[in-house]
Amino acid sequence: MISLHGIFPPIPTPFKQDESLDLDHLKSNMARWNEESLGGYVVAGSNGEAVALSFEERFELTAAARESVPKDRLLIAGAGAESTRQSIALAQGMKTEGADAIIVVTPSYYGPRLDHAALVAHYLKVADASQLPVVLYNVPVYTGLDLPASVVRELATHENIIGMKESGGSIAKIDKMVNQTPDDFQVLSGSAGFLLAALVVGAVGVVPALGCLAAEQISSLMMAYESGNLESARHIQAMLVGPNEAVTSKFGIAGLKAALDLAGYYGGQTRSPLQELTADEHALLKNALTEANLL
Repeated sequence: MISLHGIFPPIPTPFKQDESLDLDHLKSNMARWNEESLGGYVVAGSNGEAVALSFEERFELTAAARESVPKDRLLIAGAGAESTRQSIALAQGMKTEGADAIIVVTPSYYGPRLDHAALVAHYLKVADASQLPVVLYNVPVYTGLDLPASVVRELATHENIIGMKESGGSIAKIDKMVNQTPDDFQVLSGSAGFLLAALVVGAVGVVPALGCLAAEQISSLMMAYESGNLESARHIQAMLVGPNEAVTSKFGIAGLKAALDLAGYYGGQTRSPLQELTADEHALLKNALTEANLL
């Protein structure tokens, strides 16, 4: 059984000026992240702009990341697509490129027809075909579709579905998924913004965009909680809310990449049609990071 305990930053995909993959900067970023207390990484996910990448680029990105990821850390690769057939092809490719597990976002384009039966059938077929463990992924802010707890409860009994990244923000839903699924099913918070609350109801880890530049603080929060120091954990959580909002819901991936640049990593540009931050937005981002002592 793979353990999902810990911090798994969803790393952005670096691009050159012509928007092609910049694997040299990926590796330099990874070298710094490897010095942090992390459980592993998520590549080719939402913050990796996976929907703007070809399948070949996703495989190339995963292979390059694998070269930099220590053996004692997990490499979780995005294998979500709009068709079950595509997701299975991605799962097979990610196995070839050295991923340890796949994370599969909900299909969403045909949302009105993606009911309980359709979602269960999709994930069961992917899990049956995948040679890698499967992590479910719910991010309704991007997909417009909320993976119901009832679907998760049914899927959690499959031996190859090991956990769930929940980015919807409902602590009540996280509580249901923890307490209504088998004991070995592992739930991950999808954000550092509600991490403490998620831990309280039984989440085992987090896939935080903010973890790309604040892994030390997030690790301190988890250690404080696990040692019973709730006051310290609450204090750290309060400090993380502002910068977390800045690199997620407020400024999105462009904000995360700009934050990486400010913190001495390589963030670089987004892939079109996403746009860079304006000067005013950049100033607000820098202020949020400075107030949280992240620069």
